[in-house]
This record gives sequence, structure tokens and C-alpha cells, in this order.
Amino acid sequence: MGSDGIGLAVRDLTVEFSSGGYRVRPLDHLDLSAASGERVLLVGASGSGKTTLLSCMAGILTPTSGSIRLGDLEVTGLRDTALTEYRRHRVGVVFQAFNLIPSLSAVENVQAPLRLSGVGRKAARARAEALIERVGLADRARHRPQHLSGGEQQRVAIARALAHDPPLILADEPTAHLDYIQVESVLELLRELAGPGRIVLVATHDERLIPLADRVLEVNRRAAPVSRPPEPVVLLPGEVLFRQGDPGDLIYEVDEGEIEIVRERADGGIERVTVVLAGAYFGELAPLLGLRRSATARAVGPARVTGLSVVDFRARTSRSAPEPRPIGAPAPIPGGR
Repeated sequence: MGSDGIGLAVRDLTVEFSSGGYRVRPLDHLDLSAASGERVLLVGASGSGKTTLLSCMAGILTPTSGSIRLGDLEVTGLRDTALTEYRRHRVGVVFQAFNLIPSLSAVENVQAPLRLSGVGRKAARARAEALIERVGLADRARHRPQHLSGGEQQRVAIARALAHDPPLILADEPTAHLDYIQVESVLELLRELAGPGRIVLVATHDERLIPLADRVLEVNRRAAPVSRPPEPVVLLPGEVLFRQGDPGDLIYEVDEGEIEIVRERADGGIERVTVVLAGAYFGELAPLLGLRRSATARAVGPARVTGLSVVDFRARTSRSAPEPRPIGAPAPIPGGR
């Protein structure tokens, strides 16, 4: 294992990829750090980028830009053999779905990564048996996954992640498939993993894990909604108000002119979604649900819009109680113009 002073530093990390033909940016200039011995909990809504972040730190996914450093090692710069060595010896991953090999016993599942990296059969077996005992499954070592409970399978997965004694352990929703009885043993094991020379990062939406963390970090955190003065914006023809993938904190009403909503395709093309007319609002999903902008908004000609906070938007729409309608359909908001 690495030195006691090993640390993790993620700087300006951005990930952008194609999904359904559109550009998606789950991580946008994200910063994160963790020190030796820390247990860090990554929380956030589904789609907030937690799994994407873990995949980058595991060397499974290459970010679009930014830096990941583990100790003195620049992870984002690794290629080929160096990347394979990092995955084998510097990071251990605990998957949400366990990912055990059905035809192998518990101890053989732990033994497998050791044998694949060239460790001799006898040494690999001894190491695997020691780890199976450490996670409290010595009496279940010869059982295959189908004969183990969900909690037992997750403990085997944790033992496997520890096979090479890596300085970084990444766990993605490790309690997602466990009931409250099974969770207890897994939580206790995760609590014990961090120590001098090792960092444990757990991505989850399970609040039961919060007590085991030294720090809790929210991925793509958004501020609590607060009221703020309406923000008028004057746009020139073709001027962009916000872009696809941007964080969003305001909902806009069109006062004058027209706003074109377009999506940027992965091939560089532009797809028109709709045109929002005067008296209608747009851009509500990002601030209401804590998502990033799913499209780009730009003026068709000269236009004037007003940005509303979530609090003020809810107050206005609750007074008017509008019927559901498609974006772009003119429906004035009382007091909005």
C-alpha cells in the first residue's frame, strides 16, 4: 500500500459524451479532494454524476478534461500497461451489483484478480482466504454466489476489492440491494477499511451510510431555493441565454420576441425542439429538479425575457394553477409582465 501521506485530488473534471445522439455532460469542472485515512461519502440525485466520477477515478472512463491525482500519480495521463497496473494495484472497486463470477466460490472470486495479475496459486489462495476471513465469511468460503445472501455477496465483493491492498477503495451504491439486516455488516466493514495510507469513497443515496463518513460531499450540489428579484434580460438576434449542459437556477418568461430551444447533437448538428412565444415560460426542469440544462435557449430575433427564482415561480404558478401544457404554448403568468 502507498505511503501514509497519500491523497486524492480531482481538479476541474469534466465528462461529456453522447447519449441517444445528444451531448451529455454529467460532470462539469468538478473539484474534490480526500486525505489519507478518510472515509468520504458522495451523495447526489440519480443522474448527478456519482457513478461517472467513480468510473473516472477507477480508470474505467477517461474524462473529457481535468485532472485526477492519487498521491504522485496522474491517473488521467495513464495509458496501456500503466493504466492496467493502476487498476490492478492502486484502486479497488466495489460494484453495486456485486459482479461476482457465478461459477466460482467466494474464495475463488477473491483469488481471481490475484491470479490474473500473476500471483502464484498458493500465495493467491492464502491471500484470498485471509481476506474472506477478514470480512467474516470463513465458514462460507466454498459457497458459490447463488448460495450467498446479498449481504454476503457484497462482503465477498469488498474482499475482492482488497485483493492487492490498494490505497483507494471506491464503492458504488454498496447497500442498494440489501435489506436493513444485511446492511449492518456491510456498513461495519466499510467503516473499518479506511486507515493510514488508504482512502475510501462511497457513492450513495442511502442516508444510513452518513454516520460512517468523515466527510459528506454532494455531487453537482445546488443551493436551496431562495427568493430573489426578477432578472430582466435583453437578447440580440441569435444570442444564447443558456447552453445545453449548463447548471440552471432560473426559470424564464418571454416578455417580448421569441426564444428558440435547440439541442446540440453529438455529431455537431443542431436540432430544434420548439419556439417559445411571448407570455410562455421555459427552462423550468433544471432548477426545479436540480438537473443541468437539457437544451440551449437562444433568441430568434430581438427578445426580452425575465428570469424567476424557483420560489417566485412556484408562488406565481400556484396562484394561477395553470393546466399542464407543452413548452412554448402561450400561457401568461399573472403578474409576470
